[in-house]
Amino acid sequence: MSGARVPRAPALTGAAPAHVEIERWLVAAIGRRELGAGDRLPPEAELAARIGVSRMTLRQALGRLEARGVITRRPGRQGGTFVAEPRIDVELTGWAGFTAELRRAHVRAGARVVVARTVPAPPDVAAALSLARGETVHEVARVRSAQRRPVALERSWFPAGVLPGLLDHRLTGSLYALLHKEFGHAPATAEEFVDPVAADAEAAVLLDVAEGRPLLRVERTAFTAAGLAVEHAHDLFRTDRVRLHVRSEVAPG
Repeated sequence: MSGARVPRAPALTGAAPAHVEIERWLVAAIGRRELGAGDRLPPEAELAARIGVSRMTLRQALGRLEARGVITRRPGRQGGTFVAEPRIDVELTGWAGFTAELRRAHVRAGARVVVARTVPAPPDVAAALSLARGETVHEVARVRSAQRRPVALERSWFPAGVLPGLLDHRLTGSLYALLHKEFGHAPATAEEFVDPVAADAEAAVLLDVAEGRPLLRVERTAFTAAGLAVEHAHDLFRTDRVRLHVRSEVAPG
């Protein structure tokens, strides 16, 4: 944007430490859309004077907001403190689907198929899907986007013998809905593992990040209610655009 923006300065109440009140004020301003992604805040000295706090207190608040991914700070003449693109919360333990998660965040979702082929199952995929050596799988890789920017690379393998003709269908929508509607094999449970990885050359190009950039990889095997493995997947997420959300139940005692 061309100039700095800031909503009306907060009246600090003393009910919480000043840096906490500043954090809450800026987060609330973003929630009310008084500040939007890409908006630049005034220089620290000016902003601290407006709020009536020391630069050290302001820096403490901004540092915590940067750690949370709410703001970004860029060096240089064109740099400054900017409101970050909001990260998208993806429910790791739910079945809403990536597109539904983006809609909930009021973000335009997209999908681009980069691989759709039938191949012999790699050894790890065959083991995950309980397939014999040499059995074939449908491999589908898609780049998922939010607001036309890539956020995830999904690569899934489906047992070809169980799902014949899968690749003849439209593959840019919900694949789980497709499994349910066309084949009667809706995923009901999944085992998932999360690992940090570095972007290889292919992922860097498809996700528009530097090679070696940290990503989150989710390895998943999905099962029907009858226990049939119908998908094995390796999903890569940009950590600056996606945050994985896990909901847990705590047993009493």
